[in-house]
Amino acid sequence: MEEKCNFCGRNKNDITFLISGINGHICNLCIEKTYSIIHQKFWVKNNHKTSENNSEFIKIKKPREIKSFLDKYIVEQNEAKKIISVAVYNHYKRIKKQNQNNTNIEIDKSNVLLIGKTGTGKTLLAKSISKLLKVPFAIADATSLTEAGYVGEDVESVLTRLLQSVDYNVNFAEKGIIFLDEIDKISRKNNNPSITRDVSGEGVQQALLKILEGAIVNVPPQSGRKHPDQKMIQINTNNILFIAGGTFDGIEKIISDRIEKTSIGFVQNQEKRKKYSEKNYLKNIIAEDLKKFGLIPEIIGRFPIVTYLDPLSKNTLKKILVEPENALIKQYQTLFNMDHISLNITDEALNIIVDKAFHLGLGARGLRTFCEKIFLDYMFDIENVQSTLNIDQDIVKQKLFYS
Repeated sequence: MEEKCNFCGRNKNDITFLISGINGHICNLCIEKTYSIIHQKFWVKNNHKTSENNSEFIKIKKPREIKSFLDKYIVEQNEAKKIISVAVYNHYKRIKKQNQNNTNIEIDKSNVLLIGKTGTGKTLLAKSISKLLKVPFAIADATSLTEAGYVGEDVESVLTRLLQSVDYNVNFAEKGIIFLDEIDKISRKNNNPSITRDVSGEGVQQALLKILEGAIVNVPPQSGRKHPDQKMIQINTNNILFIAGGTFDGIEKIISDRIEKTSIGFVQNQEKRKKYSEKNYLKNIIAEDLKKFGLIPEIIGRFPIVTYLDPLSKNTLKKILVEPENALIKQYQTLFNMDHISLNITDEALNIIVDKAFHLGLGARGLRTFCEKIFLDYMFDIENVQSTLNIDQDIVKQKLFYS
């Protein structure tokens, strides 16, 4: 007699696997369905108990307080920190005002778009905000998302990550922050409206509109594709703050073409034109530039606050290495100190690390890569390292150039 599931009656050949018990069997499909039901019961019960406690849990920080906190972790980028501090302050004031319901004036949600080169601190800005406010936080890579019906992840999966970060406490998640990384990678392939499917581009932008604006969204408990038998979780995105980041490679050319076109007749001699072109063009970005880059107007409208991060100079990179509370060198010193080893690194050694990261254009991420390469052997052979570890320029050159 062929084995079958005692719950749904499916035969063994019709399913992926069958688990046998003492007096019966259960298939993988019934296990998935049971898991979803248990999770649904859990988060409803958890949400009921904690919704009252979490409804007013956020202590709103003033913009200056927020920026002062960001200063501890992010070097320079003062304009971006100022803009995002005000945006976050107004966002959570908006939530508080909705809870009080003492006026008929509705305040629109202000999602934030951060533009800057790799390693300039876009993700760190968003993480630091959530750390200060103690709100749920999730990072989603926009490049992994596809339009519904295609291979990949539905846009709702970004909300699944937020739910998972707070153990499916819906009320808590609805006041969180989602960082959408590499949003520039879902731009249209050209500036003309798509007449064919653009699975990872314009289609994804269209799919994101609903959750960015604020709506009741059915979210699968686990990331990935929706399953027809899966129990969905409803989450209201109206109070979720979306911060998107991207490098937008090539947008400076779009901005410069626009500016130089409108400045013909005003910038006459070659000297003035050269000086004008050396400016950081991102300071002058407008919605038209984003549209030409490939973002659809509706997406641009969902991100009313647009700010930029300055490219990192050598001086800034060196500060990142040693100054912030979570500076890389401080992290390594703490790690070695846990093994009773005092780590010292010379100024000349730091300069070599900074020069290499700067020339490769890797930003702060490059600093981490090179530090790992320098300290790897010492950490691997930690029991044989002396009580004081001195790193000078010769050691750094050997590790980075000759190993």
